[in-house]
Amino acid sequence: DRFAPRLSFFFNVHNDFLEEIAKFRAARRLWAKTMKYRFGAKDPRSWLFRFHAQTAGSTLTAQQPDVNVIRVTLQALAAVLGGAQSLHSNSRDEALGLPTEEAARLALRTQQVIAYESGVTHTADPLGGSYAVETLTNAIEEECQEYLDKIESMGGMLAAINSGFVQKEIQQSAYNYQKSVENEERVIVGVNRFIDDNPVTIPLHQIDPRTESQQSESLEKVNRERNFEKVEV
Repeated sequence: DRFAPRLSFFFNVHNDFLEEIAKFRAARRLWAKTMKYRFGAKDPRSWLFRFHAQTAGSTLTAQQPDVNVIRVTLQALAAVLGGAQSLHSNSRDEALGLPTEEAARLALRTQQVIAYESGVTHTADPLGGSYAVETLTNAIEEECQEYLDKIESMGGMLAAINSGFVQKEIQQSAYNYQKSVENEERVIVGVNRFIDDNPVTIPLHQIDPRTESQQSESLEKVNRERNFEKVEV
C-alpha cells in the first residue's frame, strides 16, 4: 500500500477490436484480485490498474499507408473503451520512416475526435455487460492466470527469463503471426489481400543533414565545459 498506488503499466493495442478491449478489462481484473487477495492490499488505490496504451507500430504497413489511419483509429478506440488513462497514437507513415508533422498531427486529431466528439468517454466501461466482451474478458483472464501460474511454478519471472522460456515464447509468437499472414489465415489489407500495385507517393519526413554536425558540436562543447570532478562524484 506504500508503493502500489504509484505503479503503472504500458500496453500495445492491436487490431482485433473486441479482443483488445477484453484484454485491458482482464488485466484490470487480474491486478485488482492479485493485489487484494494475494498481497493483501487494503488501500483501494492499490487495486487500481493504471496504464498507458500505444497503438501497435508492428501492425502498420508500408503498403497503402493511408489504411494505417483506420488501424490506428480502431486501436485507439479499443484502448479508450478498455480503460486506458493515457494514449499514444502512431502516425500513418511510421512503417516508412519517422512521421511527418502532418501525419503526427492527424494521429493527434484521431485521439481528439475520440475524446471530444465520440461520446465514449462519458461512460465508465461502456461495453461492460456485452455478452461478447464479457465472454472474451473471462477467457483472457483465465488463460492469463494459467500463464502466470506457469511462470510462478518455474520460480518466477527472473527464473523464466534465465531459462530462455520468455525469449522462446516471444519468438514462437512472432513466428506464428508471420506464418498466419503468409498463408493468409490472417488477412492484412493491402499486404496479402486487396493489394494495390500502384507505387506509394505519400510525403516522407526528411531530416536536415546539418542536424548530425550540430549535435556533434553540441556534445563536444558539453564534454569540454563540464566539471569532470562533479561527474566522477
